[in-house]
Amino acid sequence: MRAAVLREYGEPLEIEDVERPDPDSDGVVIETEACGICRSDWHAWQGDWDWIGAKPPRGQILGHEPAGRVAKVGEDVTRVREGDRVAVPFNLSDGTCPECRAGHSNVCENLLPLGFAEAAPGAFAEEVHVPAADQNVVTLPDGVSPVTMAGLGCRFVTAFHGLVHRADVEAGDWVAVHGCGGVGLSAVHVADAVGANVVAVDLTDEKLGKAEELGADETVNAAEAENVPRAVMALTDGGAHVSVDALGIAETCRNSVRCLRRRGQHVQIGLTSQDEQGTVGLPTDAMVMKEVEFLGSFGMQPPRYDEIFRMVETGTLDPSAVVSETVTLDDVSDRLAAMSDYETAGIPVVDEF
Repeated sequence: MRAAVLREYGEPLEIEDVERPDPDSDGVVIETEACGICRSDWHAWQGDWDWIGAKPPRGQILGHEPAGRVAKVGEDVTRVREGDRVAVPFNLSDGTCPECRAGHSNVCENLLPLGFAEAAPGAFAEEVHVPAADQNVVTLPDGVSPVTMAGLGCRFVTAFHGLVHRADVEAGDWVAVHGCGGVGLSAVHVADAVGANVVAVDLTDEKLGKAEELGADETVNAAEAENVPRAVMALTDGGAHVSVDALGIAETCRNSVRCLRRRGQHVQIGLTSQDEQGTVGLPTDAMVMKEVEFLGSFGMQPPRYDEIFRMVETGTLDPSAVVSETVTLDDVSDRLAAMSDYETAGIPVVDEF
């Protein structure tokens, strides 16, 4: 089968013919119908994240946002069958650790990152293997396209989990979103869907325009604003109730924290790159005096995907609205290269393998 393989960091992925996977006894093989191209793929392509043990090895098949059809089923799998259309979380869990048993499988103690770990080849390929399928595979509702659900296993669910489960967003709250790439635009759309007022922050008018289409009430161009936190605070009558760093650089993280009102909540979604290597200095004294909360959001538990599906069914949420384009497997390297200069707006999705 055809697959996009990482041979050298920062160099174009090699489109190679590799062996088709067979399922483990508890796993399934999925025929990939669509797979989002995420900024996390860019980090993998750059060779980032060795500081958290997630740097992919050379020879890795990248891609971690798949949707597709179950092609092969392991003998011990009970919940899905051949032909089922499914999505897959990027943070594969084993279902046995204390966190999984307590309902927090997104932070499984034995987490296996799809497309990043050697034991979990990714979905920039015609087929992808998913272990512990009864735990990790999510059956899609009838009638939704695989392209619509391609980003579901990473960006969209992480934004939803961060705003709906981790933070205390209520109707009428001000939510600031710093960085309007795929996950940031997803956060804008989710915040609007749950009744919040949204301020979108980015460096380009194109992305801010897309944020307005997805529900942003106000925008701040960070390239033009003299002081981003003050600009957000002026628009929100004293500061955001919840603010999201959807990029993961020191500036956006600190801006997100500083734009909060008293007892506000910061949600960290973006992971850092080589400049920060996982560590960002924060205004801790101000956080203490304002009783600011700092929260992380990392994927979402598969049993909770139904919350999104119900909102999709009623038209309240539309993940396809964040999809910017569909491309072929051969185009993946070009789209990754464009992310180096923040030239992608929305989520590119591979739908031809």
